[in-house]
Amino acid sequence: MSSCSHSHANSLHEVHDHGDIQVRLEQAEALCLATGARLTPLRKEVLHLILNASGPIGAYDILAKIKNTSDKPAAPPTVYRSLDFLLDKGLIHRLSSINAFIPCCHPREGHQAAFLICVSCKAVKEASADALMAHLNALAHSDEFNIHHTIIEISGKCQQCTQRH
Repeated sequence: MSSCSHSHANSLHEVHDHGDIQVRLEQAEALCLATGARLTPLRKEVLHLILNASGPIGAYDILAKIKNTSDKPAAPPTVYRSLDFLLDKGLIHRLSSINAFIPCCHPREGHQAAFLICVSCKAVKEASADALMAHLNALAHSDEFNIHHTIIEISGKCQQCTQRH
């Protein structure tokens, strides 16, 4: 399931520039149905907020926005469970270094990405990390180490912020 029109193999791309949000929500529902899962109204709302954000968004911001748009505010544990579900389905990514969430450009389970995060403007670019993961898996295998989870985050300054200073 791909919601982007460009290749990811050797390119960087903005994580929030990937088309119509309604189409992406429909694709998320189709992915969930195909895996026997359900995109509940709360899960869909959380995904919509992440897709609609102009940059990485934190859990507290998501909670605040849900409280502002809902007659019955969602309890924090239910929002966190929704985030966990969206992460498990590969629909979003969690950026540990800035404790925020971004949409996944090409949702699928097991997807490996590397993220370039600007420390000045917080812009995030995503690229496929498949080649890097193949190398890391070979290293781990040589030591009989089993990798459970990998997040590759690289912080620095984007081209626009570097040119401004």
